[in-house]
Amino acid sequence: MLTRPVPLSACLSATLLLALTSLPLRAADGPRKPNIIVFLVDDMGWMDCGAYGSQYYQTPRIDRFATGGMRFTNAYAQPLCSPTRACLLTGQYSARHGITSATGHLPPQPAGFAFLPASGPPNQPTLVPQSKNYLDPAEYTLAECLRDAGYRTAHIGKWHLGLTRPHWPERQGFDVAFHCHPDPGPPGNYFSPYGVTGEGEPRGKMKVGTITDGPPGEYIMDRLADEAVRFIQANRDRPFFLNLWSYGVHGPWGHKVQYTRQFAAREDPRGVQGNPIMASMLRSVDECFGRILDTVDRLGLADNTIIVFCSDNGGNTHSNTPDDAKSRKRRSDDPLLRDWRKWAGDRPPTNNSPLRDGKGTLYEGGTRVPLVWVWPGRIKSGTVSEAIVGHIDLYPTLLELIGVDRPKQQKMDGVGYACVLKQTGELKRRAFFNYFPHLRSPGRAGGVWVRSGDWKLIRWFGLAAGDPAAHELYNLREDIGENKNLAADQPARVKELDALIDAFLADTGATYPRPNPAYRPSAATTRPAVADPLEGWKARQCQAAVKDGVLTVTGTGKEGTVFLGYAAGRHRGPAVLTFRARTAGGGAGKLEWRPGGGAETAGSGSAPFELSAGDWRELTVEIPAAGLPGVIRLYLPAHEKPVEIDWIELRPKAATARGQRWEFGGK
Repeated sequence: MLTRPVPLSACLSATLLLALTSLPLRAADGPRKPNIIVFLVDDMGWMDCGAYGSQYYQTPRIDRFATGGMRFTNAYAQPLCSPTRACLLTGQYSARHGITSATGHLPPQPAGFAFLPASGPPNQPTLVPQSKNYLDPAEYTLAECLRDAGYRTAHIGKWHLGLTRPHWPERQGFDVAFHCHPDPGPPGNYFSPYGVTGEGEPRGKMKVGTITDGPPGEYIMDRLADEAVRFIQANRDRPFFLNLWSYGVHGPWGHKVQYTRQFAAREDPRGVQGNPIMASMLRSVDECFGRILDTVDRLGLADNTIIVFCSDNGGNTHSNTPDDAKSRKRRSDDPLLRDWRKWAGDRPPTNNSPLRDGKGTLYEGGTRVPLVWVWPGRIKSGTVSEAIVGHIDLYPTLLELIGVDRPKQQKMDGVGYACVLKQTGELKRRAFFNYFPHLRSPGRAGGVWVRSGDWKLIRWFGLAAGDPAAHELYNLREDIGENKNLAADQPARVKELDALIDAFLADTGATYPRPNPAYRPSAATTRPAVADPLEGWKARQCQAAVKDGVLTVTGTGKEGTVFLGYAAGRHRGPAVLTFRARTAGGGAGKLEWRPGGGAETAGSGSAPFELSAGDWRELTVEIPAAGLPGVIRLYLPAHEKPVEIDWIELRPKAATARGQRWEFGGK
């Protein structure tokens, strides 16, 4: 079991702790600076609470909180979580800090890595950049700035900004941290013990982090509330910054059945939302937030505490639906999928109507999010702002409110809007940008948009020059659902806004998709109609078949003899092999490399790994040998139960060249 580093409070008597935490920071500090709480919900859409118009979800504490301050109707995040989290902590656009996709749980790229290759295969028309997998320690984060200004800082909950210890929150300015890795979602499961499913099926223990198991059946959102309350109580007599990033309402959809049953009997008067699992999870998020508010009130801290409530991206409208690729890859007897079907059928997690689309897209449903600020006596209650703001603005705005100068060592794109919160002026911003350079639909290698006033222009990458579909123009005041593309009707406005995008890409140094100089149309058109389904891998002592983008390996040999082999001569070591797999059986496996080919020679070696039974897991194995690996063999525990593989990636560990990735038809 992983344990959390013992906090100072656990090593001191209660009397001594109270004495220490009651001391003023410095006698000359003057009035105490306000406390700061940032509560970030995962995958909560713009319409996912009553304060923003939902008539199905029940979020009484969030709704009441929203009446106590300023609610923003034009607040934006990135389409996915990791980029938004990095924007919040750095004050930078994702195009500048380099985290552009939800990859914070993957191994960090080595120094000198080429996030945009110079060229690609001849049948690939466009070069697409790779997201940085970690928040660069060189960034001077919001937490570091507040800590240096005298704040006690804590990060509680999901991190998703770096897998390895140098990139944990403890190294980014947080004195106290309660988190786990890898963490696209919660630590394996929403209920304690967090390494297994609610039905007792193993899902793989947490690898790293500081989250520990609680009493059996403890719900992770309740635990986050416990940790937050403990931190607030211990630091009531000094300025503190609590950064709570909720695990709800992200998959794997852990929910309290007693709540879900109640929502299953409800109907949405709008006829739009209706997923009882999502409603149940939102209720648990609401309760967690409510406990924090109650603690602040009980300790008499409310009048001197700034509280920000927001989400990391638009609502999820695709997971576990019939057209969801990941859902299709899951076994039909998967307990999580079976539970979803029982309560939600084929309903998506949420519906962002009247906004278009959802999480993972550049449309409003993927980027517009709820945002509420409360500071009694300073921010007028019951106010609503239409100012166009984003998570890049939170850092400079907080500094304005507490009277701390912007740090000279941190380049920021964000604009402070304390004048909006205090109603002393208007936000002077000509344009706001959103950037997502990754393939999300056929023929479109991601895109970028600019919003200026009521107008929003989307530029899609990877299309032919002059193609009218490369631009979409909308007047969001008149067409919030982005139904009518006005690009063809207003070429002058498209040109004006497109010039802003050009300047944005240049200023941030964006590694946006570009034409591949090595592309040859003939190579794309002459590709065999039926390619090798194993994409060069050879099955030994097993049967291997590809279906719906998943490679299934069924062993025919004895334990320890089942493997997939590949001639990897063009990947010079040291190298790293990462793959995503699952099995109902589990067991030990190993990766072998043989520079001389099939025979063992100098430089040969192997590295073991353990594949736990249960849901999908990502495993990483290092090949420390220098030179050319020659042949690699991936031995799998498939002698009793099949092993399913989603993808495999082999890349150099410390080189600027990109590696190779096999998707097995699931691209």
